Amino acid sequence: MLTIGQLAAYAGVTVRAVRHYHQIGLLPEPERDAAGYRRYRAAAVVSLIKIRTLADAGVPLSRIGQMLDADPAAFAEAVRRIDSHLRDEIQRLETSREQIAQLAAGDALALPSEVIAYLDRLRELGVSERMVEGERDGWILLAARWSDRVREFMPGKLAQLDDPRVVRLYRVLSEIFDDDDAGDDSRLEEAADLMACLAEQAHASGEINLGEEAYDDLPHDLLDSLAVEADPRVERLVELLRERGWSGWNRMERLAERPG
Repeated sequence: MLTIGQLAAYAGVTVRAVRHYHQIGLLPEPERDAAGYRRYRAAAVVSLIKIRTLADAGVPLSRIGQMLDADPAAFAEAVRRIDSHLRDEIQRLETSREQIAQLAAGDALALPSEVIAYLDRLRELGVSERMVEGERDGWILLAARWSDRVREFMPGKLAQLDDPRVVRLYRVLSEIFDDDDAGDDSRLEEAADLMACLAEQAHASGEINLGEEAYDDLPHDLLDSLAVEADPRVERLVELLRERGWSGWNRMERLAERPG
């Protein structure tokens, strides 16, 4: 006959666990001796070891009692279901681990390698980190909406970086947004001139061709909002573009050609 402490030690559990199993009806309470102490027989040790084994395997305590009372066929089926659940849980955890690992990946979070190469190229050209981060966040929005198309955009975007005007635009915008105290419009004027010139060229040559994506307003609206949220001076730049006959920030259109 064993005391509760001896029983717990033999089965490899705590006394608190034994008392909990009594409380939920998983392990029957034994009779007490003349002194009022619980005394456990060998069968209780066997039952407790089975309970501990099933619990360690991940079986919910609410199901252990049914499994202990089941016949061999029912027990095997219960084990199969638990195993299937554990496989699903392992897969879910592996997916979570991959997502957590991405959090340390910087630009690689939620972006394909082609976009990462583009961002790295901007850094090589001297574009400020603040500007690159803004580009990254914009591409995250696009990739979430058009995951299967983003890669197709990148060869054209990389080719644009061969144009000195595009590089100059990025550098001017870097200067503007890195200078929190900038109060004059000279650099904003230059940026607006460059953007209008590039838009004119793209419009004349037919380079602007987003296909069906051009009619999906939400991502374009989000990109415009993202830019303004990052720096209120974008609103002034948009005003300057309107003065030059162009609307928008991300999706520039001739004002005369807008419907309505």
